[in-house]
Amino acid sequence: MNDRYDGYSGSYSGDASNTSDQYELVGYDEFGQPVYRQVPQQPPQYGYQQQPPGQGGQADQGGQGGHGGQGYGYDPYATGQQPPAPSYNNTYDPYGAGAPVQQGQPSSYDPYGTAAGTGQQQRVEQQRIEQQTATAHIPAQAAPRTEPPARERDTAPEYRTEQFSFVEEPDENSEDVIDWLKFTESRTERREEARRRGRSRVVALVVVLVLCVTGGVGYLWYAGKLPGFGSTDSGKGPADTAGPQNRDVIVVHLHNTKGGGTSTALLVNNTTTKQGTTVLLPNSLALTDDDGSPTTLGKSVGDDGSSGTRDAIDTVLGTNVEGTWRLDTPYLNNLVELVGNIYVDTNTDVPDPAAKSGKKASKKTTSPLVKKGRQQTLSGPMAVAYATYRAPGEAESAQLMRFGQVMQGVLNKLSSDPHDATVTVQSLAQILDPSLGDKDLGAFLAKLADRAKGGDYKTALLPVQQDGTLSEQATGSVVKDVLGGTVKNPGKDAAVRVGIKNATGVKDRTGKARVTLINGGYTFVDAGSGAAPQAATQITYSDAGRKQDAVEVAKTLGLPTSAVRKGTTEANADVSVVLGQDYTGGQ
Repeated sequence: MNDRYDGYSGSYSGDASNTSDQYELVGYDEFGQPVYRQVPQQPPQYGYQQQPPGQGGQADQGGQGGHGGQGYGYDPYATGQQPPAPSYNNTYDPYGAGAPVQQGQPSSYDPYGTAAGTGQQQRVEQQRIEQQTATAHIPAQAAPRTEPPARERDTAPEYRTEQFSFVEEPDENSEDVIDWLKFTESRTERREEARRRGRSRVVALVVVLVLCVTGGVGYLWYAGKLPGFGSTDSGKGPADTAGPQNRDVIVVHLHNTKGGGTSTALLVNNTTTKQGTTVLLPNSLALTDDDGSPTTLGKSVGDDGSSGTRDAIDTVLGTNVEGTWRLDTPYLNNLVELVGNIYVDTNTDVPDPAAKSGKKASKKTTSPLVKKGRQQTLSGPMAVAYATYRAPGEAESAQLMRFGQVMQGVLNKLSSDPHDATVTVQSLAQILDPSLGDKDLGAFLAKLADRAKGGDYKTALLPVQQDGTLSEQATGSVVKDVLGGTVKNPGKDAAVRVGIKNATGVKDRTGKARVTLINGGYTFVDAGSGAAPQAATQITYSDAGRKQDAVEVAKTLGLPTSAVRKGTTEANADVSVVLGQDYTGGQ
């Protein structure tokens, strides 16, 4: 433990045995700071009680006893004068000088070795202090630093320069700088946040576009509309199309109960490609009746009935017609009313049939029953009028296309639910063909209605040549692709078909010509009777390859070969003959 330092008293108080750390005030420096010096170490002096005169021993012999003539009261700063004799009861005096003490009275401690009654000793000490002050350089010094113990110095931590931090004093512009830094930082953060939001929007937009494209492609793939691909469920695609396909086919005959005539169409549901089609069949299509005689579709519907016509169509087109639906115009009217009118893009104005019959002749002008235009709303009577209308001089195919539009319009409005569609069919209260019951017909029409509403429905016309046979175009585009059949036109080795029209005025001449031709190996085609008798017989052929066949027909009938010429022929006939009055049938 260090001794206490007193910077103001000019003295040291502490352990009397430790005199090496004693300081005393000697003056002040130019800055007014006190200046101290260390008190010189002096040998200890001990005072003893003086002996009475005459009993002093060597100490009383001329003053030279003991320590070279000096007594125990030695003063190193003394001027050589003999100090006074020590008292016997004198206590410790570090400078060996003290005042006489009475016997039995203790001596007090004097740090400078002076006693209260020794004025000469005080003057000597004062001179000594002044002499040291005048000759010594007294630097400015601070209070002595107390050294920590050795153990604490060894364990104290060492500090390096990089461990210290320096605090700058704030100036008057620090707040402005901080505000500017905050503004700059917030502005930068806003820009970065805007960039992040922009990137997020771009990423989200790209994801949405990718999902839309993926969904669209997936839907097209599932629906079988993606080129080069097809779904497993639908069976679409090049591989599936090239393979076997399943088709459900029925034939519908529209009978015009007022105007006469029929219109025929095939309703096809391809369950493999999920495609529906209405195939329109012209009445001039060449068929073969039950006894093998050539005929046309129009005649077959009226003469052979539903089953005979259905079989004949199967033979010519190479398809499998599952049933027949006879739809008279009154039932078509009711069907349109039941589904709630239909919408058709009409291609012509259709006059009112009632005005033509004279029931509305009282009106000066009559507006058409059906107007030309897009998405025209057709009621039952309007739909019947449009489906059966054929303008004067217009081809049969034009009327068939209108019939196909009405059928597709009905399918667009018919329910896709088999039960609801069956109820609609039953509500017609018509007598159906035994080959197709109401439940079968309702389920079949519901499937086609689903195709029509989904955009997977189309209408196609079967191309027929002038003679009623099928062309190569029909073979590739309709018969093979839509019906999946094979055309069976008469080949070169087949019997020549000869169409006979009686213009002799005698009915039995047709029978005689028929027997003659069949016996000659030809196929007889009945072309009806002429409007008026004609004198000479005419034999025509349309194909140059049939010229020789026409000459042979003339010889077989007993007619001159000069009657043969190139011209038009009857439908479904290779050679046409118009019997004149010059044919008697007698051979």
